[in-house]
This record gives sequence, C-alpha cells and structure tokens, in this order.
Amino acid sequence: MLMAHPAILRNLVQQYEALQVLHAETNSFETRRRLEDITYTLCVSTGTRVVEDALAVAERQLAGALAEQAGASATTAESVALTV
Repeated sequence: MLMAHPAILRNLVQQYEALQVLHAETNSFETRRRLEDITYTLCVSTGTRVVEDALAVAERQLAGALAEQAGASATTAESVALTV
C-alpha cells in the first residue's frame, strides 16, 4: 500500500481538526463541503473508508515516522562521533 508522506499526512489531520472546529462554530455549507473533501482525502491517503479509522492510521503512521526519524538522527550522531 502506498503511504502518504508524513508532512502531507500531518497537514491533512491538522486541516481536518481545524475544519471540525469551524464546522461546529459556523455549520455553513462551505465549511461542511470542505470538511467532506478533507475527510475523503484523509481516508484515501490512509487506505480507509471511515474517518475514525483514517485518523487512527494517520496517528500510527506519524508516530512510526517520528520514531524512524529519531532513530536516523541517533545513527547519524553516532557515526559523526565515531569519525571525529
């Protein structure tokens, strides 16, 4: 399965959360339409059909990307220390 880049996935989640708040405040047609669009995109990006599942998958993928990044940083720091 293809996976969205962590930065894109993070942005989708942030947009979804912001639109949820905005929709609760305004309940306008435009906000509802934008929320539906971002929900669809989030589901497609995570290979899910329900937004709750999409958010759970996004959370796992982002946590994994963060852990991978931390591991890469530690490996780079170790190799720099060994070469100095």
